[in-house]
Amino acid sequence: MFDLGWTELMVIGVVALIVVGPKDLPGMFRAVGKFVGKAKQMAREFSRAMNDAADDAGVSDVTSTLKKATNPVSSAMDEVKKSTESFTAKTMAGPAPKRAEFDDERKEMVEKISKRSAEMANERKAAEEAAKAETAKPAAKKAAPKPAAKKPAAKKPAATAAAKKPAVKKSAAKKPAAKKAPAKKAASKPASGDIA
Repeated sequence: MFDLGWTELMVIGVVALIVVGPKDLPGMFRAVGKFVGKAKQMAREFSRAMNDAADDAGVSDVTSTLKKATNPVSSAMDEVKKSTESFTAKTMAGPAPKRAEFDDERKEMVEKISKRSAEMANERKAAEEAAKAETAKPAAKKAAPKPAAKKPAAKKPAATAAAKKPAVKKSAAKKPAAKKAPAKKAASKPASGDIA
């Protein structure tokens, strides 16, 4: 509005100090402040009256239409914001009050579901008990002692001995032959203590 810098304000302050005097200067500033406050209040009232007149004439609708036409992306984003705000307001408000006509249907559905789940639980328990009984019967048969005559005890050592023999042959084939000459010399010498 007024193009006043610090230097102009300083000059005005010095002139006011000289003209008015130091005693009356605070009173003058107070009066100027009141005047400026009244002027701002009148400007606000004038602006509010103009806005009200524009709203009555439908200028706000025209300006919003022009805004949407000139910038479609921002208008689309405004619509998204409005819809999300309404959605969050609805979800934060909590569940809607229940209707009486749906309460009876829901109770019937809950009863049907609970009965069916109880039947399925009983069927599952019966199946588990039958499975336990089936596994208990073979376990009882296995726990009964068998006669000793039916066990073939002699076959196991023979099978292990037959399995060990090829291993022994392989190891003997790999070893070098032992010298038999020293054993013959010891056998050919008579014992010194024996007199025959």
